[in-house]
Amino acid sequence: MRFSFYIAWRYAFSKSKSKAINIITAIASVGIVVSAMAMFVVLSVFSGLRTFSLSFTNELDPELKVFSEKGKSFEISQEQIRALQTSGLFEGIAKVVEDRLLFTFHEKQTVAFVKGVDERYNEVSAFEDKVEYGRWVEPESNDAVVGLGISYLFSMGLFDVDNAFEVVAMKPGKGVINNPEDAFIRKHLTPVGIYILGNEDLDDKYVFTTLELARELLSLSENEITNLELKLANGVSEKAAIAKIKEVLGESFIVKNRIQLNDGLYRMLNTENAVTYLILLLVVIIALFTLIGALIMIILEKQANIKTLSHLGVNLQRLRKIFLYQGMIISALGGLLGVMLGVIVVLLQQHFVFIMIREGFPYPIEFNFMNVILVLVSIFILGFIAAYIASSRVNKSYLQKV
Repeated sequence: MRFSFYIAWRYAFSKSKSKAINIITAIASVGIVVSAMAMFVVLSVFSGLRTFSLSFTNELDPELKVFSEKGKSFEISQEQIRALQTSGLFEGIAKVVEDRLLFTFHEKQTVAFVKGVDERYNEVSAFEDKVEYGRWVEPESNDAVVGLGISYLFSMGLFDVDNAFEVVAMKPGKGVINNPEDAFIRKHLTPVGIYILGNEDLDDKYVFTTLELARELLSLSENEITNLELKLANGVSEKAAIAKIKEVLGESFIVKNRIQLNDGLYRMLNTENAVTYLILLLVVIIALFTLIGALIMIILEKQANIKTLSHLGVNLQRLRKIFLYQGMIISALGGLLGVMLGVIVVLLQQHFVFIMIREGFPYPIEFNFMNVILVLVSIFILGFIAAYIASSRVNKSYLQKV
């Protein structure tokens, strides 16, 4: 192995007598470097976009969210809340009531989610910090915090008491309705804050109110909620927390984490990442075809050396390994150099921001060590395959010819 590797190392760094072979080898080496660099940079961009996309949902979604299996709402007692609080597994627990309702303002209307939260909501989510204009809702009030999209749609200002910002909900019940107005619950809200997430869908999605107001709109009793949102204490596993929730509330409840709450988004991001990786892998394979051609030409050029080594007693397997190692050296060094250049590009974008989506908003990119491993492993494996294909040109019939 040492003998074959030594000869391969000499061949890899020595110039050929043929300028054409030198040019083709240089092209193959540059192709590997560029393709490795491109793969790492693009994967880093997708890592940044993934983190950027998930940051929106992480602002809204808690670490754990509890739903009822049997209906939209369920009752929870203070004893159950206290049992969860004293377990030491949770840093925050908030009661929430949410559903889709109709909102009207200045003869304009839209359907959005009303989200009634209690005074402990800030222990579960830092969403209050996303209120860019105005303030958060106060207890026992008709305050409302709307998204930037709803504010634009309604041309709505804050603390507007002259124009009615109204929410409309259907009254539950059976039987014939004589007066259509009796079928609805209407409440006037006071817009006191506007939140901005930077995502059009999420900025149009929610209107935050107090828990009591949301219960009144949805005709729920004092202890009824639609879901329970929880934040885990440091070092607590999801498995232990979920087990405690089911122990306190019962088995007829669904507990979801952030990934399960956004499973469609996670599937889409994973699919996009996989497709992008496969496309980049194809680019690397095309670059390695040049390496195969270069190695075959080197084998043809080294006929006299191969004949001499064969006469000196070097067997076929060792001769083949010379060119196998040479191909692996070229691909490995090219992959390492490409990844190093890619890391430099990623770090420069992170720290100095050369590319912007808009003013004050840098293009998201993220250095991820797993991307380094993925690119290097891909280059090493494909480089080995390419070198093996080329080195197989050294066979018994070839030795007989030389």
